[in-house]
Amino acid sequence: MNLGFLGLGNMGRHMARNLAKGGHDLTVFDLRRDAAEELLSMGAAWSDSPADLARASEAVFTSLPGPRNVEEVLLGEGGVVSGAAEGTTVFDLSTIDPESVRRMAGAAATKNVAFLDAPVSGGAGGAQAATLSVMVGGDRAVYDRFKPVLDLIGDKVMYCGEPGSGAVCKIVNNLIGLSVAVLAPEALNLGVRAGVDVETLFRAVSMSSGNTRTMQGYPEGLFVGNFEPGFKLDLAAKDVGLATQMGRSLSVPMELANLVQQRYITAQNRGWGELAAHAVARIQEERAGAEIRIGNTD
Repeated sequence: MNLGFLGLGNMGRHMARNLAKGGHDLTVFDLRRDAAEELLSMGAAWSDSPADLARASEAVFTSLPGPRNVEEVLLGEGGVVSGAAEGTTVFDLSTIDPESVRRMAGAAATKNVAFLDAPVSGGAGGAQAATLSVMVGGDRAVYDRFKPVLDLIGDKVMYCGEPGSGAVCKIVNNLIGLSVAVLAPEALNLGVRAGVDVETLFRAVSMSSGNTRTMQGYPEGLFVGNFEPGFKLDLAAKDVGLATQMGRSLSVPMELANLVQQRYITAQNRGWGELAAHAVARIQEERAGAEIRIGNTD
């Protein structure tokens, strides 16, 4: 199958590689051509614009930072829809709000282009290993047709419902995980200040009801002061903002989510937006005057 892939960042390059390894003919585009070098060496073709990429593709995958980026690439001048033939399918793997999904799906449908939201979860490691969760909203028949292709980028692919349903599931998921990333450092910091080393705390919680997937990334990250980004703090702040925005539009009270959002904004104002999302824990460390590190006994 002829596939196109737009956006070869921390996540996109791995997902595109797995599509190519699955035996499909791949055409790629990114704002930086050097981001495509590995894929080009694997036989992928380069396109000079989203429209040209769409002309060469039966299905197009986009992996971009936010709603504005997706809308520009899809519907802007020289965008995917302007070059796509009737019957082309677009899967957006980004995390964007459901209202934007529905608006873009409607605009694409006027050109007989199917647009499905298919946000992914699992981080750069999951993208590399093809073990992502993929949450898909849109036409069920289109989903069924392309399910074998989606299985190449994730081993937990599910149909969520009408357009925007995948986005809703992803926003809810990220709000929970990113909120834990604010609470867990407070709890661990409490334990360290009370005299228990962080390795013991981690083992105890890992075997108990407080265990979370978020915390399981700490031994290679927070606990050793490693803030190299897989998932950037700027993107985390954007995702929490999507959740609170959705809450306002639906009149859902979200006091805790708004507190979490303010913590990420504070971290951004420290200049940490390009660091890993778990760098948000540094706000708690600053306030408590104690780092949550292996070997730190406070």
